[in-house]
Amino acid sequence: MDFSFSPKTQGLRTRLGDFMEGLVLPNNERWHREVEQGHYPLELLEDLKSQAKSEGLWNLFLPDLPSDAPGTRLTNLEYAPLAEIMGRVPWSPEVFNCNAPDTGNMEILHLFATPEQRRTWLEPLLAGQIRSVVSITEPDVASSDPTNLRTSIRRDGGSYVINGRKWFNTGAMHPLARLIVVLGVSDEREETPRHRRQSFVLVPIDAPGVEIVRNTPIMNHHSPEGHCEVLFRDVRVPATNLLGEEGAGFAIAQARLGPGRIHHCMRTIGQCELALELMRERVLERSTFGTRLADYSSIQQDIAHSRIEIDQARLLCLHAAWLMDTQGNKAARTQVSAIKVAAAQLQVRVVDRAIQAFGAMGLSDHTPLAYLWTWGRALRFIDGPDEVHLRAIARSELKAAQASPGRNLQHYRRG
Repeated sequence: MDFSFSPKTQGLRTRLGDFMEGLVLPNNERWHREVEQGHYPLELLEDLKSQAKSEGLWNLFLPDLPSDAPGTRLTNLEYAPLAEIMGRVPWSPEVFNCNAPDTGNMEILHLFATPEQRRTWLEPLLAGQIRSVVSITEPDVASSDPTNLRTSIRRDGGSYVINGRKWFNTGAMHPLARLIVVLGVSDEREETPRHRRQSFVLVPIDAPGVEIVRNTPIMNHHSPEGHCEVLFRDVRVPATNLLGEEGAGFAIAQARLGPGRIHHCMRTIGQCELALELMRERVLERSTFGTRLADYSSIQQDIAHSRIEIDQARLLCLHAAWLMDTQGNKAARTQVSAIKVAAAQLQVRVVDRAIQAFGAMGLSDHTPLAYLWTWGRALRFIDGPDEVHLRAIARSELKAAQASPGRNLQHYRRG
């Protein structure tokens, strides 16, 4: 088993790392300053996007990237270390057109869109000309079970009419947001199987009846592109805006969430690495009671545990990516659930240790740690809460045990 990166991947890591060090990080302060002034830094991002595209650092996330689309086609395994590098600066994935939720939306448009939908939505997304939103979660039901959703998608002649309330619609306030991919109930008949009642429709963000109510803060942090509450009041779209087949919403959602989950985990590992690096530097330069922080055994244990846990998570993530590439997303779903739980919990632990080492500064905006902790905690819900993934893993384990009853009888001793 070879754990080294291929020459292709190593070359891309070097190029991406140089781009981040030379162009992204020097603009980090400008990005934050413009956001604090209430402006989305679109001019900055458009300039960086243009340079990333010209250097071939574009659309790196899509293994089946069309040959005529802009970007570089990579496997999930090749993309993983690149996403880790991007994760170190949370706003940077947009520079490379590798940002959520666009990546997931491009995945399902690539798989299920009609030729007209591709021309209207997928091609501009791949070009970075527009951004998109996915609208699944609802405030009034436990949305981790998509059969609970109440937003209605009703067929009316040659149209669908959408009514409902959604929240945590990431990107809805982005100045380039043009499309909302909405999941709702299209078949309310009792005789229809519960997982065949949902459909996806493509809704222009400026369609009559779409109202962006507010930017929902995540633990008192307001994202500049928004995690928004959105109302749909008698929103009418052509029936041709149905994505895939009617009743296929649950299956399409699963196709979308698998890659999206592992992309989050890849970026999380990069953020954990950054937190550990900041912690190491801090404890070497600070002293309490005449002793460097780095010389306290408790600090050393925090550093050691963090290194072990990050490396464990990285290997788990790479294994899941390899399975997706070699056996398909469905075959890797248990491993994807495993890394989703492990990575989100890892980020909370590692960043918390770093905050503790920094003291009160760790709670401020002088470092990225407070934001990284908040995002890590949010990630335990994003793309499915821990409990859903843990249940999926447990069911897989129990199914394996049921398939081979008595396998371990000889390990018991007769009394």
